[in-house]
Amino acid sequence: MTINTDDLINSIIDSLDRIENVQLSDIPNMDLYMDQLTTFMDERLHKTTRYPGEDKILTKTMINNYAKNDLLPPPIRKKYSKDHLILLIFIYYFKTVLSISDVQTFLDPLKKRFHISDTDGLTLSEIYQTIFDIEEKEVDPLKEDLLKKADIANSLFEDAEDADKDEMKLFAFLSLLAYDVYVKKLIIEKVIDGIDEKSGKNKSKEQLKEEKRAAKEAAKAKKAAAKAALKK
Repeated sequence: MTINTDDLINSIIDSLDRIENVQLSDIPNMDLYMDQLTTFMDERLHKTTRYPGEDKILTKTMINNYAKNDLLPPPIRKKYSKDHLILLIFIYYFKTVLSISDVQTFLDPLKKRFHISDTDGLTLSEIYQTIFDIEEKEVDPLKEDLLKKADIANSLFEDAEDADKDEMKLFAFLSLLAYDVYVKKLIIEKVIDGIDEKSGKNKSKEQLKEEKRAAKEAAKAKKAAAKAALKK
């Protein structure tokens, strides 16, 4: 008995074909109040949760925390635009893998393009469409990788007792998947750390304190020089 005889792999592969991303054309062009926003997100993303109907997609508290942590620009007259929704969808997916502070760094390039018009450069809508287009193309390679990992797992523990063999093969399959996620998460974090280092976000409290002190001293010196020039 192997992993395949339980139809586990076929079930997983079929589920990949049923993943539905929020299409750009489905995101309202009109501004939404917070209740309308949470309703839209729940309707469009509830199938992506582990426990649909129980897991929360987005709450008012989450939205307020995202704004406080500078992940999301504040609403305009209590309304959220299409660009707000795009950022929230990215946050929803990324926060399952990364810390909120890493998501903040990750989204910096997108926040700089918040409410940019078509004539001013690359818009969030164009970025969103491009990213989800390439992600859809990754489904088939992902299926192939799953089959490869299943074959590897099925080749292991052949000498184990029959009562243990299936459990060990399944354990090996899950271990391969978990290691893949672990390594990719490390890679993402390393790249983000490099971005933070360039931007100065990784500076120690002592460094930031010293820079703040130096800035104050420079401001005082500039003020004193200005006063001295007036006396002359």
